[in-house]
Amino acid sequence: MAFLDKHAILERSPTLLLTFSLLTVTVGGIVEIAPLFWLENTIEEVEGVRPYSPLELTGRDIYIREGCYVCHSQMIRPMRDEVERYGHYSLAAESMYDHPHQWGSKRTGPDLARVGGRYSDGWHLDHLMDPQSVVPESIMPKYAFLASTKIDGEYVGELMSTHRFVGVPYTDQQIEAAYEDFQAQADPDGDFDVDGMEERYPGAAISNFDGQPGVTEMDALIAYLQILGTMVDFSTFTPDASR
Repeated sequence: MAFLDKHAILERSPTLLLTFSLLTVTVGGIVEIAPLFWLENTIEEVEGVRPYSPLELTGRDIYIREGCYVCHSQMIRPMRDEVERYGHYSLAAESMYDHPHQWGSKRTGPDLARVGGRYSDGWHLDHLMDPQSVVPESIMPKYAFLASTKIDGEYVGELMSTHRFVGVPYTDQQIEAAYEDFQAQADPDGDFDVDGMEERYPGAAISNFDGQPGVTEMDALIAYLQILGTMVDFSTFTPDASR
């Protein structure tokens, strides 16, 4: 009762209640935030996660430009129905090189965090050219114009340099080889160093994605979609229990 009587003093005095409320929030905030200043990184590093290849990075920009994120999230929550439908829940490390990240809760269409490798290049091509041809109930618009929009990767090295400025660990070698790697990923039968590209970007899908000569925005977008969710080997992944 004595404690309640003393607490009543706070309840009857707006000034005291505000003061002690601010004090409590301040102490709690310091306890939560201060340790972060002594941590170099709050994201658990996961084997296999790498920066996007030049073509994948270009495709990601097209994905954002066309507003694909408005209808598709890239964040699988650790709930049974989500995991059963889409696959392993998303890890923060999988988005560590995304600027901006593609999380979200709005899903007019399915989550795309694990779409990489789930469908063939041909399926993606048909789906982007005419979504209703493969998913009759889809309300997704057609993106056939991407297949007729040529891109040459002339400035992809500058794009990668910009991402390095904000923390993506592209090496000087990767930036110097950006144009060659851009072309090699979409033209494996061409005169470009495909082996070098594979060494710099392990696991990258290498293909003439849209089946046409030359590199198009369709090639870039499909290359980006095909890498989503494929960098981490979840058959061997073990969460860090110390975090």
